[in-house]
Amino acid sequence: MFMIEKERIKHLNHIASSEGDYVLYWMQASQRLHYNHAFLYALSESERLSLPLVVYFGLMDHFPDAALRHYQFMVEGLLEVKHELSKRGIRFVVVHNSPEIGALKLSENASVLVTDRGYLRIEREFRSRIKEKVPCPFIQVETNVVVPVDTVSQKEEYAAATIRRKIERLLPDFTYPMELPPYEGKAYTGALPVEEMVFTNLTEVLHLLDLDRSVLPVSHIFQGGYSEAKKHLETFLQEKYPYFAALRNDPSEDAASNLSPYLHFGQISPLEIYLSLPADASENRASMVDELVVRRELAMNFVENNPQYDTFGSISSFARDTLLIHKEDPRPYLYTKEELEQSKTHDPYWNAAQKELVLKGKMHGYMRMYWGKKVIEWTASPEEAYDILVHLNNRYSLDGRDPNGYAGIAWCFGKHDRAWKEREVFGKVRYMNDKGLERKFSIGTYVKNVDALKKGED
Repeated sequence: MFMIEKERIKHLNHIASSEGDYVLYWMQASQRLHYNHAFLYALSESERLSLPLVVYFGLMDHFPDAALRHYQFMVEGLLEVKHELSKRGIRFVVVHNSPEIGALKLSENASVLVTDRGYLRIEREFRSRIKEKVPCPFIQVETNVVVPVDTVSQKEEYAAATIRRKIERLLPDFTYPMELPPYEGKAYTGALPVEEMVFTNLTEVLHLLDLDRSVLPVSHIFQGGYSEAKKHLETFLQEKYPYFAALRNDPSEDAASNLSPYLHFGQISPLEIYLSLPADASENRASMVDELVVRRELAMNFVENNPQYDTFGSISSFARDTLLIHKEDPRPYLYTKEELEQSKTHDPYWNAAQKELVLKGKMHGYMRMYWGKKVIEWTASPEEAYDILVHLNNRYSLDGRDPNGYAGIAWCFGKHDRAWKEREVFGKVRYMNDKGLERKFSIGTYVKNVDALKKGED
């Protein structure tokens, strides 16, 4: 059995042992089997105790800011998880409720409750609400980062430069290949103290949920699931990796890995992606590792250590001071949230970025920076700008409601950045404009590509 680094494992209560009918894995942030340390830990406990393994997922109505687009992508992935578990003889239990409720109920008959680790406020609250009530050992195993967050740093890091050195030093200790061992036990066939959801058909499952259906799925572009994530990874390695460093920031080129939606839902492991990269000393590898590990885990550090990560209150230091000093500066344009949401600005490049978000469920990384900067410039206050950006990103992006998304928005306001030359509205926070896009890229090609998305939708 694969040995899991002790730094990934945390006991959430003080119960040492308990009698039960099964080992329970509460799957939440890591919706996969491969390269899932939490699932492997639960497997090992099942083997150690000679008990069957039960995997549980709580499917709740109205997850904050999630709409039909996000639910469909997630359920597509969970149906694949169910299929893979079934092939291994492991029971998968889906309950239509708030996740922690079913976990607590199922733990009544469990010898051990194992869960993965999510970093957002709601995920922490789920675990916190029940940790003192769970009647068996309750163990968290961290698996959605390459290096465990608290091992890297237990304080909010100032910038990528400060966390990069810490991560690079630790990488060799946490980058071992992982095989998915066979399950030697039998499927649990006994009664369970919950009402299971019939979880076999995508359309029927979605029909049973009470959710916002106004943001439509984009499965013609991104379909959920580990196997789909692997296809995107193979395409990236074969077709895009050789040019990644040179083209990744160019909106007119298709150089992105397109893995962020799958990382958000835990449908693929960052460790598996990391170990799939060629072991070369190229700029391509350095750029990808910086995005996948350093920047992504800086985002985890941010939301873990800054309780105001989804508001302007998260902005501190020079950035907060300078934006507030310039808060009353005249704006060249003022747009409402509705006008921005409907891409009704004077700027064709910004409009294209917002349309890409709405139509594709994902926005090019460089355009996200431009998109965020312009909302600061075109709204009455930095507080309003922050709220609008969080709303738009969470509502439309498949990888919204994610530490990376919150950190990316905060970066637009100067978080994890340095001071620049002072100007109106922005003060000393970095500024971006349309002339820069025109100078660096064939930005008209990007606009045409987004227009083609619209034609495809029609």
